[in-house]
Amino acid sequence: MIEQYVLDLHEVDETQAAVVGGKGAHLGGLGRIEGIHVPTGFCVTTDAFRRAMDKVPVLDRRIEQLSHLEPDDREGVRALSEGIRRAIEGAAVPDDLAAAITGALARLGEQAACAVRSSATAEDLPTASFAGQHDTFLDVVGPTAIIEHVKRCWASLFTERAVTYRRRNGIDHRTVRMAVVVQQMVFPHAAGVLFTADPVTGNREVATVEAGFGLGDALVSGLVNPDVFTVRHGEIVAKAIAAEQRAVGVLPAEREAVVDAQRRKRQPSLTDAQVVQLVRIGRRTEAYFGRPQDIEWCLADGTFQIVQSRPITTLFPVPETGDRENHVYVSVGHGQMMTDPMRPLGLSMWQLTAMVPMHAAGGRLFVDVTPRLSSPASRAGLLDAMGKGDPLVRDALETVLDRDGFVPSLPDADPGGPPSGGTSEPIEADPAVVTELIERSRTSVAALEHDIRTKAGPALFDFLLEAFEEHRRVLGDPLSLQVITAGMDATGWLNDKLREWLGERNAADTLTLSAPGNVTSEMGLALLDVADVIRPHPEVVAFLQGVEGEDFLDELVGLPGGTEARDAIESYLDRYGMRCVGEIDITRPRWCERPSTLLPVILDHVRNFEPGAAGRHFEHGRQKAREKEQDVLSRLRTLPDGDRKADEAKRMIDRVRTFIGYREYPKYGIVSRYFVYKRALLEEAERLVRAGVLAEKEDVYHLTFQEFHDVVRSARVDDRLIQRRKDEFRSYHALTPPRVLTSDGEALNGAYRRDDVPAGALTGLPVSAGTVEGRARVVLDMAEADLEAGDILVTAFTDPSWSPLFVGIAGLVTEVGGLMTHGAVIAREYGLPAVVGVEQATRLIRDGQRIRVHGTDGHVEFLS
Repeated sequence: MIEQYVLDLHEVDETQAAVVGGKGAHLGGLGRIEGIHVPTGFCVTTDAFRRAMDKVPVLDRRIEQLSHLEPDDREGVRALSEGIRRAIEGAAVPDDLAAAITGALARLGEQAACAVRSSATAEDLPTASFAGQHDTFLDVVGPTAIIEHVKRCWASLFTERAVTYRRRNGIDHRTVRMAVVVQQMVFPHAAGVLFTADPVTGNREVATVEAGFGLGDALVSGLVNPDVFTVRHGEIVAKAIAAEQRAVGVLPAEREAVVDAQRRKRQPSLTDAQVVQLVRIGRRTEAYFGRPQDIEWCLADGTFQIVQSRPITTLFPVPETGDRENHVYVSVGHGQMMTDPMRPLGLSMWQLTAMVPMHAAGGRLFVDVTPRLSSPASRAGLLDAMGKGDPLVRDALETVLDRDGFVPSLPDADPGGPPSGGTSEPIEADPAVVTELIERSRTSVAALEHDIRTKAGPALFDFLLEAFEEHRRVLGDPLSLQVITAGMDATGWLNDKLREWLGERNAADTLTLSAPGNVTSEMGLALLDVADVIRPHPEVVAFLQGVEGEDFLDELVGLPGGTEARDAIESYLDRYGMRCVGEIDITRPRWCERPSTLLPVILDHVRNFEPGAAGRHFEHGRQKAREKEQDVLSRLRTLPDGDRKADEAKRMIDRVRTFIGYREYPKYGIVSRYFVYKRALLEEAERLVRAGVLAEKEDVYHLTFQEFHDVVRSARVDDRLIQRRKDEFRSYHALTPPRVLTSDGEALNGAYRRDDVPAGALTGLPVSAGTVEGRARVVLDMAEADLEAGDILVTAFTDPSWSPLFVGIAGLVTEVGGLMTHGAVIAREYGLPAVVGVEQATRLIRDGQRIRVHGTDGHVEFLS
């Protein structure tokens, strides 16, 4: 293949990023849009970069070293990056390459002032913009200077900031190449940035224009204050004109000058008509590239020139509906306490087994609540339910409802959706009801395990579709829903009435301590029993402290006490091994697939607890609940009509203690079924690997259930699709899912409307009563937890798999959660003061900092 060192911009388009880099490809594409003007120029291609780098013998070795540095080795990154840049800038450019650049420059005019701009292959991507990570040079004149600045652009591929950005986005340094764009300089009257979607709220219907006099790089680098215009549906709806404009231009004697500051004081850099015209250009650009754009522009001689357009990578994607109606979506992950992105197989499996339709976007799931918001009757019920669970969701929904016309108001009708929760008849506090429900679930899972064993190939997928029907039937069992509702209603009744009658706040938190039958709290206590088996054997403890792989269980047998330790861990995994962090995503590794995940918690328990701690913990909670019940009932009987109030309270206490523990069992049943599904699907994936269809079995995680089915039938897979899905999944980690999302793309997270929080404290939702002071331990990965008695766990979210940590901590703070989410339920079960829904808690609270958690009032104070 003949290498091309230089291409004119009009010769390239957006498909050629591998040749001219992201910026060059986008500029080439822009030039093909009718009515879009792009400054004349050419691209020094990645072939040229490769040819020049071949002349730098130490480059490959140093890049290899850079790729193997530890993530937190900043000094190593700095030193190696600096050495690579010096080597590139010091290398000679081959004569034929220099001639090609000089020849292209002659077509612009050898003494024409040019902009020399980096254009890396991993730049302006839909998943990573690399904005500001590489270098651009303005007003470069003459062949020698152009070639020198081309080398400086090549070297900027290894600025410390670019290297760090690639590492954060999972991009291998060895795979990236640098092209360079050389364009004729434009000396503008005004320049700036256009966002075709609101970069703050995400609203796709709102465009934002930032404009200033002179060159746009001054605005981008913060040297000048911009005029800001907000445009919606072709009309300017807001504008803020800078109080005094500084214009930055290229002058013979100096780079920067204040241009007639008095005349331009409060004078807009663009007229309203020009702003609207610019947004129209932006909409055409957005339509061409198929996604919202961040556009750099300049205005010279009355004509807009576009000098860059890249995707806005920070916007949360909008679910695809195929219509142009307004929609309001509520996050599923916030309710499930798992806001990490999910892979396509995980998303599609949850959709296929859910009780209501769900929409995927950004690797997360959302429920469309528009029909319920549209009907006045169902709207009130929805807002009430959301408000009880997570006030921030309710506040976000009310913000949308306050906007005239976004949610249509329809006559009351059944909008469809989940079952109402069983009959409205109260259910008596009979433990046999819970026993029956648990037995039904176990029988259903056992039948699934038995029947799936003989299924393979397309027949497996047909069987699973039928199994999903049974899955939904179990989830929707009216008796199960009635029991869950009874426990929740009794909790609410006790909190409301005992506060009204006795001034007791959150009394149910104590009354539900050590409630029977809570499979999640039992799971946490059971790991204390495992630690009891391991503690007497120091050689086992020492061995487990050094474990690195997943084969350690069999190796235990050779140690004194090792057989007992192995049996205890395996027994635990037999009952709970299907669980893991983020367990609603079937692609996440389960504890039985990665048992080393549990070792830090087990070893913490060995160190921090005495033998028999599980039994003492449970009995202590039960005794506190019994004492609280006696105290409440005796005080009620002293009130007017006290016997009736005490009798009612006793019925509710019995009801809540009988039923509240079952609240956790349906999730246990779901995850148990999921693991059966997963094992069968992975066996099918292994068959595809043996047949040479897949490179590795985990590739199926990046296919939907239906796509996986199609691959099994056809024995063909689209490798490019899998790679694209892997890249997308990696990029989704940088996105924070909103609690509420509209079809316009607006992301809303709600606000606490409170004035009772001390200055400087962090506001959240109180979910488990009490106040505790202690050392904050910010833990983002359960496998890396290192906790001492009295520590306060601070993390993003806690699904049921985190409960083994709860037995060893004094309090809990999370960024996500509601009154009845799993972390809140288990915190109350263990008597831990807890505040959830604390925005950015893991960023605002430092690891090791002393804090005070007010679990009754719902805020967190800093003590150090």
